[in-house]
Amino acid sequence: MRVSTKGRYALRLMIDLAEHDTGEYISLKDISQRQNISTKYLEQIVSQLCKAGYLNSVRGPQGGYKLAKVPKDYTIGDILRITEGKFAPTTCLMDEENQCEMYEECATISFWEGLYAVINQYIDSFTLEDIVEQHREKSLWDYTI
Repeated sequence: MRVSTKGRYALRLMIDLAEHDTGEYISLKDISQRQNISTKYLEQIVSQLCKAGYLNSVRGPQGGYKLAKVPKDYTIGDILRITEGKFAPTTCLMDEENQCEMYEECATISFWEGLYAVINQYIDSFTLEDIVEQHREKSLWDYTI
């Protein structure tokens, strides 16, 4: 399992919006500069996040993006699944009901199902707020004398 650039950037985008939330809309240009991600790439990502109802957007000179909900209401798993899809370690676990003809006889299916459960439990155990708080705490200890 590997998280793509799109998934990693979606998470950075959401963290940036949470960290810089003043109630105003934030331009992609500002996020792009802070995160060192091209505006064109961010446009693709915000499109998916807006369709999923995770972001609100306004067009125009004062336009931009902001979170549709408070940071504690987003799990990292939910954000990543928008851009990455399911995190199933095997293709036979991609469907809601396993369609594999070998399912009943498969010696490894319980291992793969267990791994899938652990992955989902882990990525769903963190909220956007958790990540923002961890970053703030780390930043407090990041000083030079």
